[in-house]
Amino acid sequence: MSYRYPAAERVPPVADARSAHVIVTVPTPAGLRNAPSPPADEDLELLLLIRHFELALLRLFEAGELSGTTHTCLGQEYIPVALKPLLQEDDHVFSNHRGHGHFLARHAEPHGLLAEIMGREGALCAGVGGSQHIYHRRFLSTGVQGESLPVAVGVALKLKGSGALACAYVGDGTWGEGSVYEALNMAQLWRVPLLVVVENNGIAQSTPTAAQMSGDIAARAAAFDVLHHRMTSTEVDEIRAELAPLLTVVRGDSRPLVAEFVTHRLGPHSKGDDTRPPEEIARARDHDWYARYARMFPDRFDRLDRERRELVERIAAEVAARPPSVWERR
Repeated sequence: MSYRYPAAERVPPVADARSAHVIVTVPTPAGLRNAPSPPADEDLELLLLIRHFELALLRLFEAGELSGTTHTCLGQEYIPVALKPLLQEDDHVFSNHRGHGHFLARHAEPHGLLAEIMGREGALCAGVGGSQHIYHRRFLSTGVQGESLPVAVGVALKLKGSGALACAYVGDGTWGEGSVYEALNMAQLWRVPLLVVVENNGIAQSTPTAAQMSGDIAARAAAFDVLHHRMTSTEVDEIRAELAPLLTVVRGDSRPLVAEFVTHRLGPHSKGDDTRPPEEIARARDHDWYARYARMFPDRFDRLDRERRELVERIAAEVAARPPSVWERR
């Protein structure tokens, strides 16, 4: 049996989070929920770098500069940014098809990533991986739904006892894959340090989650006695305060955790195929951190926004001028 703490009682100590069958909810530190403080410059610069990088990809695609397809994380940038300081150098990160933000929050190498996507010299994987399949310094992404979780469990098994963890990003649509449940089963049986980050944006490509998922993610994690924590905030400081003690449990007690983010996909599924009705798109925009921060502190925001936009424009121009990568020349 699993337990949900009533709103007035969401104060389980970390020790309680180590018991099985618990859906973990950590109290929000006083003052953060009602009056979020502006993010630090470092966080805002990374948020804006990812935002403008993704917008640049859409422009490049429209101009015919990109091959294949590309999936942006517009609206969801704050998730990997919030996780950035919580992940250690020796952790392994497994990403998915919507992984550019995951990579940029992990490695400050926008030139190499864009070169990989564009098939230019200096590409992270010689241009072989493209937008979805990156392998670089403990970072691995895949466009195959659910593929990364079994691999992440195997890596987490190797990391057990080291203090490091494996972090795997998945979407709500991936919970239709059987490999997810096989991975969670083994992760809990083997007690491995695994963090599963669920970016639940309410739609699986073009199918609303409510039309393709029975029940909820919390109950599915509980079926395997896996810890679960659900977050609705988009504030990086608040997210970090909630997750930090739970990741201490993952690392110290070697336990898997499913961290579910209720988020919104601002852009299309991929380059331009958005089938959502206008009201759904408007609802996503209402939750966008970008517009909110622009209103909260306009002068500081405008300055940093301009700097990051100009930086991405310079990167795009410089990478586009490079010759094709070794793989592309074959």
